[in-house]
Amino acid sequence: MQDLSVTPLTPGRWDDFEALFGPKGACEGCWCTYFRVLTSQRKTMNPQARKLFIRERIAAGPPPGLLGYIDGRPVAWVQVGPRSELPQWNSAKTVSRPLDPADAEDRAVWAVSCFFMNSKNRGKGYSHRMLSEAVEFARESGARLLEGCPIERTKQSKSVGLYVGSQRIFEAAGFSEVAKRKDGRPLMRLVL
Repeated sequence: MQDLSVTPLTPGRWDDFEALFGPKGACEGCWCTYFRVLTSQRKTMNPQARKLFIRERIAAGPPPGLLGYIDGRPVAWVQVGPRSELPQWNSAKTVSRPLDPADAEDRAVWAVSCFFMNSKNRGKGYSHRMLSEAVEFARESGARLLEGCPIERTKQSKSVGLYVGSQRIFEAAGFSEVAKRKDGRPLMRLVL
């Protein structure tokens, strides 16, 4: 496994984010807006509108996540930040909804909501490093709780469905299950 360097996604790194996500915006043009935009609004947005949305969010700061690089090439992404920035993640209809509704507005309660790796670097363990860096980023940014809602298991380590992460990497990072609203999708928490 090659060494991965990780850094916050700032406006000056937009070109790297765009290169990693490719011309279609990763995951069918999502541009990592799935949890940032309510479903009703997101359905009215085409991929270009989602791309503009995330570009404006990155420009506004603070960094909405971290980019991972190998030899200066962007290969990995993790979205990490306050729950309050993720209305769809907090929706009462989702398995990731907060235990305490007040957590959805508490700027010290953070979430690791999405991962993305370029296809040739999937299944190589980089998610562990990205999650470890996300934990440190959250801690340094003043988060007191960090949550994730991963997939318990998938048929293959390169599954695109792992955009929420695997339970295994969250457990390895010290997260504990605090709720399970759907089989195979635990809500996990790390107290910082």
